[in-house]
Amino acid sequence: MISFVGAGPGDPDLITLKGQKKLAQADLVIYAGSLVNPEILSHCRQEATIYNSASMTLEEVLAIMIQGHEEGKKVVRLHTGDPSIYGAIREQMDGLDEKNIAYEVVPGVSSFVAAAASLNRELTLPGVSQTVIITRLSGRTLVPEKESLRELARHNASMCIFLSTHKIKDVVQELIAGGYEKHCPIALVYKASWPEEKKVFGTLETIAQKVEKAGIERTAMILVGSFLEGPYERSLLYDGSFTHGYRIGTGDGA
Repeated sequence: MISFVGAGPGDPDLITLKGQKKLAQADLVIYAGSLVNPEILSHCRQEATIYNSASMTLEEVLAIMIQGHEEGKKVVRLHTGDPSIYGAIREQMDGLDEKNIAYEVVPGVSSFVAAAASLNRELTLPGVSQTVIITRLSGRTLVPEKESLRELARHNASMCIFLSTHKIKDVVQELIAGGYEKHCPIALVYKASWPEEKKVFGTLETIAQKVEKAGIERTAMILVGSFLEGPYERSLLYDGSFTHGYRIGTGDGA
């Protein structure tokens, strides 16, 4: 069995217990060296064979995985965050399907939720936003026109923007063109959960200058929306006047 494992956002303690167990049992590990914190590899056995995929091609990664499987080894493909988000695992799974090789996916903590946690913010505030958009600015990997930041901004939802910090001015321009107000709050978290984590707060009008001053160009999550600051409604989940299957309402909101 080959296991695709989400390593989490960076903090070695934020890998799941299941992911840690898979690493501890692995004979062969291929990790995304450009993003995965190498300290996470401390969960591996000393005798495990470890490959850094940063400079490898898809074909090279698959060849090692397939060979390891054929030799009866426990193989872990270690991805940053959660492998289902910008993890490029579909093409790897398709390659294994062609060889009729069984695999599983072990989810991980994504950097967008780690960033929200670092900021002590809730992405889905009642009366503010009940929708979270996970996206990126178009680059060498193109984004469909209907999913451009400008189009998505029309919803004014909570937005988590990956892989776009190096073009923060373009991000701001597209968000404002799509409908976010210039005073809309925005935050950037560099390497959420890592020891070198940095946080930058601002508005769409001020954030580009602040990010440039902080010297941040890569490996950061951009969070935008009114959930970052401002008024919101109390949740009905814990409202005493709200009746549900586990509680009879009091009628007084207490």
